[in-house]
Amino acid sequence: MHRSRLSTLVLDCRVDDIDEAARFWGQALGRSVAPLRSNSGDFRDLTTLPLEPSIVLQKVQHESRIHLDIETDDLDAEVRRLEALGAKRIAFVKQKWWVMEAPTGQRFCVVNRNRGPLIERATTWP
Repeated sequence: MHRSRLSTLVLDCRVDDIDEAARFWGQALGRSVAPLRSNSGDFRDLTTLPLEPSIVLQKVQHESRIHLDIETDDLDAEVRRLEALGAKRIAFVKQKWWVMEAPTGQRFCVVNRNRGPLIERATTWP
């Protein structure tokens, strides 16, 4: 048995200045840019309300797009569950998360739990 939930909306930004991109999206969505963490690198967080998914901007080399992350307490089990539904594994990134592709063509990531326990607001899978 494992749990998973929608965790994050990720805005992949093919830009030179990720801070400028964060300012734009923060203003567009009515959110502030969160304080930088020591390991922020090419990532910026926008503030969100407690029950909302996180909103993260990341500087990328591919075309700009938006994808979502599903967080789980059992990465392997969640990836197998999604494959059984028709998703394909695309890449295992930094030995931490899977980029997958839905049968409908959208890319998404399956990540380890990063927003606290999955007991609340998560689906339990057999």
